[in-house]
Amino acid sequence: MNLKEKYIVHIYLILYNIWCIMEISNSKGVVDMQYIISGRNIEVTEGLKSAVHEKIGKLERYFTPDTEVHVTLSVEKERQKIEITIPMKGNIVRAEQVSNDMYVSIDLVEEIIERQLRKYKNKLVDQKQAASSLSKAFVEEEIDEDDEVQIIRSKRFAMKPMDPEEACIQMDLLGHSFFVFRNAQTDEVNVVYKRKGNTFGLIEPEF
Repeated sequence: MNLKEKYIVHIYLILYNIWCIMEISNSKGVVDMQYIISGRNIEVTEGLKSAVHEKIGKLERYFTPDTEVHVTLSVEKERQKIEITIPMKGNIVRAEQVSNDMYVSIDLVEEIIERQLRKYKNKLVDQKQAASSLSKAFVEEEIDEDDEVQIIRSKRFAMKPMDPEEACIQMDLLGHSFFVFRNAQTDEVNVVYKRKGNTFGLIEPEF
């Protein structure tokens, strides 16, 4: 092989490598969202990670590539639960699903989030902050008008300053599952709510 033939082969190999890189990039399509997967009372195996990426990956068409997806897998007795939280600018998309099989829970939770996004798509797009987290293709997609959010009752009440423990007692006395109160220690509006196992949760605002 003379020098000219070697030069032609060299150029051909360079062009072939460039073509291969382009084909790989095209086959991947949209860049994956950023998955943060953790487990409670369960080992997050490669199989579970793969299932999360495969199933929740269907949501990538709705979001920009830099979107974070927080995934928590947990097991409590026979309850195998997945919690998905997707922070958006100005909003949070969240869903959870419980079954006796983690792979079933993963399958079902994706459908819940997809329904949420499609149901409230127009309202999210109207909120410019939230819309910046959505993919251009989804923003431009035509979807029937969202269901109206109907507030059928409004209630006003004075909030007595109290500590969280007193608020929990008041909530129990009223037979409610949550209670809004003004925290006497911080002078901020807080919410206590009932959790499973006769325990309570406290929601404090962040500004």
